[in-house]
Amino acid sequence: MSQNIKRLLNIDTRYSSFLWGARRTGKSHWIKYNFKPEEIILIDLLQTDVFAEYASRPSLLRERFQNTKKIIVIDEIQKIPMLLDEVHWMIENKKIIFLLTGSSARKLRRSHANLLAGRALRYQLLPFSCMEVGNINLEKIMVSGMLPPHFLSAKPLDLIRSYVADYLKEEIAQEAQILKIPQFSEFLRVAALTSGELLNYNNVARETGVSSKVVRSYFDILESTMLGFRVSPWKRSKTRRLIQAEKFYLFDIGISNYLSRRQPKEGTPEFGKSFEHFILMELRAYKAYRNPELDIAYWRTSTGYEVDFILGKKQVALEIKAGKTVHDIALRSLKVLQEDEKVKHLLVISQEKYARDVGNIKLIPWKLFLKMLWAGEFDI
Repeated sequence: MSQNIKRLLNIDTRYSSFLWGARRTGKSHWIKYNFKPEEIILIDLLQTDVFAEYASRPSLLRERFQNTKKIIVIDEIQKIPMLLDEVHWMIENKKIIFLLTGSSARKLRRSHANLLAGRALRYQLLPFSCMEVGNINLEKIMVSGMLPPHFLSAKPLDLIRSYVADYLKEEIAQEAQILKIPQFSEFLRVAALTSGELLNYNNVARETGVSSKVVRSYFDILESTMLGFRVSPWKRSKTRRLIQAEKFYLFDIGISNYLSRRQPKEGTPEFGKSFEHFILMELRAYKAYRNPELDIAYWRTSTGYEVDFILGKKQVALEIKAGKTVHDIALRSLKVLQEDEKVKHLLVISQEKYARDVGNIKLIPWKLFLKMLWAGEFDI
């Protein structure tokens, strides 16, 4: 990874912390470039010999390091949940600071592991944000996505192919004890195709060839391994019946487009869908690094009016349009929303070159919107 790309993640090292993030988001790289080797004790549980000794005897952690003044970093903590009891004791009795990284909380929850009961802060590292890498080529990132190794590669498809085959289809399936691997592989494709659409377990089950109950468990697996996330519907309305189904998105547009076999070219519906996904990931980065309590929802009526995202408590309503020209018809849903709910900022984010106002609706180029968001201009 290029050393000149500074991540937005900022961890308060006065306290112990969990750092979660999907594989290849750059957790190990972040640690390498934010700590000097002499400042930390690094325990990498991906190394088989290290894993073997701590798995057989978790007390080694306490016996070796209970008097250290350094920060103890344990990489992929979910691999040995029993270590968390030792971590807990060392935090309580020796005031030692830990940084615990992981790509899945599923194993910890399933084993009822000690999650330190509020003794550790929680952070998440996401794929690259546009605010970290600067200028980007939209069509390029629709293929590469924003996972650091893929984004920086001259041949991202080769790496994505390996990621899907070796990690998504094998390691995730193994961790979740999935027996029907072909059906899980087909589920990944269908989940990518329906990413960003209303979540309908029965439809996905029909396409995948397993029960809707199994499909629910598959979506839960993707969420607990940081490979996908849900966006909830806005549920309150004074005058209109609203859709109550959640939406589900995969965590990276490159992975999503590869699995769904999309080739989003400028001006196509596929590009529009990917552009919406890209903006959402930028919103997620802002939430993760600056505003963890930020609500991100969508609004849709039973009659088909839809606003892509509502941020905060009706502070900002966003309609995402990939075109370089936004026509008045694209403003209709925002106007309908405003008739029903009082929203502070009504925005259309697009590829238009210049900002302009249409009544109380502001049309803002996407790069300008992101600068305004990170500058705190929307008070969310």
